[in-house]
Amino acid sequence: MKKSLNRKKSAVAVALACSVMTALSHAEEAIKLDKVEVTGILPEKLEAVPGSFNVVDEKELEARRPFSVTEALNNVPGVNVVGEDAFGLGLNIGIRGMDPRRTSRTLLLEDGVPLFLAPYGDPSAHYSTPLDRVGRIEVVKGSGQVLYGPQTVGGMINFVTKPVPKNGFAGSVSAVGGNNDFYGLHANVGYGTELGGFMVDAIKKEGDGIRDHHKFDVEEYTLKGQLNITERQSLIAKVGYYKEDSNVSETGLGELDYARDKFQAPSGKNDRFEHERKSAQLQHIFKIDDKMKLSTQAYYVDSYRTSFRQTDAPGGYDDDSAGSSTGVTELERCPAGLNAATEANAKQCGGRHRPRSYNYWGIEPRLDVSHNLFGINSDAVVGFRYHEEDIRRQQYRGNTANYQSLSFAKANVLAREDIGIKVQAKSYYAQNTFYVNDWSITPGVRVEDIQIKTNVRRADGEYQNNPESKLTNNQTEVLPGFGVAWNGIANTTFFGGVHKGFAPPRPDRDLRADGPNSAVVDKTKPETSTNWEIGVRSSYFKGVSLASTLFHTKFDDMVINNGAGNFVNGGKSVMSGLEMAGRIDFGTIYNTAHNIYVLGSYTNTFTAKFQKDGEVASSGIVSGDRLPYAPKHLASVSLGYQHPVGVDARIGATYVSKQEVDAFARVLDPVDAALSGLAGDVPAYTLFNASVNFKPVGSKATYFVSGYNLADREYLQSRVDGMSVGRGRQVFGGIRYDF
Repeated sequence: MKKSLNRKKSAVAVALACSVMTALSHAEEAIKLDKVEVTGILPEKLEAVPGSFNVVDEKELEARRPFSVTEALNNVPGVNVVGEDAFGLGLNIGIRGMDPRRTSRTLLLEDGVPLFLAPYGDPSAHYSTPLDRVGRIEVVKGSGQVLYGPQTVGGMINFVTKPVPKNGFAGSVSAVGGNNDFYGLHANVGYGTELGGFMVDAIKKEGDGIRDHHKFDVEEYTLKGQLNITERQSLIAKVGYYKEDSNVSETGLGELDYARDKFQAPSGKNDRFEHERKSAQLQHIFKIDDKMKLSTQAYYVDSYRTSFRQTDAPGGYDDDSAGSSTGVTELERCPAGLNAATEANAKQCGGRHRPRSYNYWGIEPRLDVSHNLFGINSDAVVGFRYHEEDIRRQQYRGNTANYQSLSFAKANVLAREDIGIKVQAKSYYAQNTFYVNDWSITPGVRVEDIQIKTNVRRADGEYQNNPESKLTNNQTEVLPGFGVAWNGIANTTFFGGVHKGFAPPRPDRDLRADGPNSAVVDKTKPETSTNWEIGVRSSYFKGVSLASTLFHTKFDDMVINNGAGNFVNGGKSVMSGLEMAGRIDFGTIYNTAHNIYVLGSYTNTFTAKFQKDGEVASSGIVSGDRLPYAPKHLASVSLGYQHPVGVDARIGATYVSKQEVDAFARVLDPVDAALSGLAGDVPAYTLFNASVNFKPVGSKATYFVSGYNLADREYLQSRVDGMSVGRGRQVFGGIRYDF
């Protein structure tokens, strides 16, 4: 074991040494001889990209002033964001009909590094890059995903952070405030020269949540630096610290509770979610010559999250007792007679703690080469990533108020659940783009070689006699991709592509106990898909940009929620649809500084269905039924006006059509279906928003105000854990000063 560990350390040391000597440029950073330019995961030649993508740049972010990532992405076609909290801290993003729960099928990145709690072992999104630090957001859904992973079944979202200053001191300070006791502060300061520089960001945001007694409090501190070693070599380093302390009830409401008061949360003062995240990223970038670029990226993330809840069964639902629902959610883990959900009772009850720690690191060398082998001009990319994860998931329960303290619970009871997960993943990828006249032809392949070791120990109550359960799950997947782009018309690209998508299995669900003296071991297979698309993007006409994509995705074995706390393979499914997006700037068309503009997007996922009945009736999977949380229609439209004195104002609307719930909830006992809050549709809704920005000509100050759900519409946003109401009206204003 020790020799093996030493070999791993030696391999890492050799790789780092090689990178410092010969070094590489990750696709997030494109090098020129005299400077470094941030280019994200998209290549420099956007016209050659053989698939659909969208970019939300800094100018657009400043004009829209989104309250959270949810609003920043609601104009991107194909993207469905299901709200859960007021500030988008627990992101639920689904792309092209995929279940958005915890964004587990959409790869989230910051400067090319995964953002999940654990990319392979627990791909859950409890953190995303604060928009204050973002230079632009890239959304990629085509065959170019073979260069990244592990999740490639849906799409990728990369948050490209702002670069280090290059010409002396620079920075900004901003302050915002609004209703729901919201306020936010951000300070950015940096200094740079031709030799390099540094930049510091400090962020603080606080406010009330959607339901009563819910609130959030987040802060983040980031240091980013760059050293230009020579004209051809640069080091870029970034370290960050993030902390969240929120009161949030993860369990929704039953039907009767929701009808009486959809914003209630009797245990909200006690329910909480805490998250601490430390991260580090180092890139060594070396331009060997005008046609060859070598880079090595290393990263490290250490996260700890813990939650406490006093309710776990919406509307009294119990998956072990059919027909148990009452429509009224009760407190659990209480002294006798105190289960009624009131604030007074909640003070005297215990609950469930779920402390979880995540640690992962990786190293990735990559070579970008321009060449003309076979007499054809080409750009090639070859790379490798080694990645490890160490995860520990625990659960503690207690029945009195003392157990609201995690330290007390740890000292007085055995962990009901203790799961250790270790992941070792090796990824290999290669891609070549051939340029033939107006054609760009891009074949590529990615190989994921994964070993997941899961060790489940359970204690307390019915599980106390269970033997320790262990499982090693080895997976190797070859993921080819092929795309074509044609640029025979000015400022226009026609494209088409196909790739095999992949999402790793969920190891925390691989083992489960089925009784006091036995352990049943299940291997959840990874999700694989075949993703097709064909489309066009064009800015052929002056002042007009348009894009449209037809997509078709076939899943071989989709993973679904079975309603008992487990994810299981649900069989074949298919998703097909049409995406459209565009913008018209009348000021550009008519050569005037007074610009009226219209922008919008529309997605019609006309097919999103299971293709095979489930193996057991309780799964709720019926061939032909619509997939959960896959709205047929998504639309967003905005009308804006830009005045030469520095005003940019817009008003808009977003629309989400009806959504189906999880399959298991469609076949519940009639009483549970009527009262639990888990069953039934999620009705369609439309929300209105507006923003105004004013930056006087020659001024360094910007004044802004922004509002979302301006009509203060009450709408149901999810039934995943019971009925959950959407965020009400949120209006905020502020000032930013650049220096």
